[in-house]
Amino acid sequence: MLKYTCMKEQSPIVKVAKKVCPAVITIAISKDLPKIEGFYLFPLGGQELILPKLKKGKEKTKIGGGSGFIVSPDGYVLTCNHVVKDHGADYTVILDIKHKYPAKVLVRDSLIDIAVLKIQGKKFPYLELGSSKEIELGETVVAVGNPLGEFEDTLSAGIVSGLSRRITAIDGFSSKATSLRGLIQTDAAINPGNSGGPLINMESKAIGVNTAMVMGAQNIGFAIPIDYARNDLEEVKKYGKIKRPFLGVKYIILSKEIAKSNHLPVDYGALIARENLGEPAIAKDSAADKAGLKEYDIILECQGEKITFKNPLTFILQKYKIGQEISLKILREKKQIELRAKLEEKK
Repeated sequence: MLKYTCMKEQSPIVKVAKKVCPAVITIAISKDLPKIEGFYLFPLGGQELILPKLKKGKEKTKIGGGSGFIVSPDGYVLTCNHVVKDHGADYTVILDIKHKYPAKVLVRDSLIDIAVLKIQGKKFPYLELGSSKEIELGETVVAVGNPLGEFEDTLSAGIVSGLSRRITAIDGFSSKATSLRGLIQTDAAINPGNSGGPLINMESKAIGVNTAMVMGAQNIGFAIPIDYARNDLEEVKKYGKIKRPFLGVKYIILSKEIAKSNHLPVDYGALIARENLGEPAIAKDSAADKAGLKEYDIILECQGEKITFKNPLTFILQKYKIGQEISLKILREKKQIELRAKLEEKK
């Protein structure tokens, strides 16, 4: 009589989890805040507000958390810029209950929403970086992170459901909008607190950095291609900072609505203008200053590319190198002129 032994087949995701999870970390955010000894009711407009009763002095208070992942045995960490955007906060990398390390933010790259951190130590578990260029539509991926900063090693599996996506992300606290493009879209769940965690392929390599989800929609998440983050990481290791070409102008991208309400002659381009009571619209001795750009000029094209909301000046400039000369088509007092500017490094 033949006997058959039923063996449990292990999911490939289980193998990925065992290899990846040790290098995925929690980033705890804390800040010195006034001490609170209780609360009291304050009558206002027929209602009672609950207000904190403050004591003298300050105490270290946890104000948030996010995810990240270690990418080298000597403690380099990748996460999202928006996770560590508060320059006045302290950041702690938590591997597990027994292993916590103060983290130094080496660089914040708001353009692509990437930040590089460093913790002191050796022989850390780390993730190998894959290549964004090899990602295929429909391939299986796993998003890993610590949702809400509490549920460690949370995995969600899905597929790559879109490539080269562009979104406008809104900061829930400052309401500031940031345009991100070239993103990986996935139906693997990305929850609050998952931001900064890795998007993993079936080779257990990081191919993206989880960054955003669509509120009110199910199974629509986005990750920053790992090649973007790799470039930042390499520059930080080599130069201690990110080297970017810099024109030196503050501007507003024009639209039909903005042009109509301000009676402007064109509905596209970058209008050079300072922020309210802010710094000058053109940085002194910058490439723009040396090229002869003036406040209220409208930059229509850069190197022949039309400047629009979908193709802003910032993205166009990133295609060129420091020291390279570029052509600019300018609208000045209803006349079009051509100027040339030599890009410089942002100080």
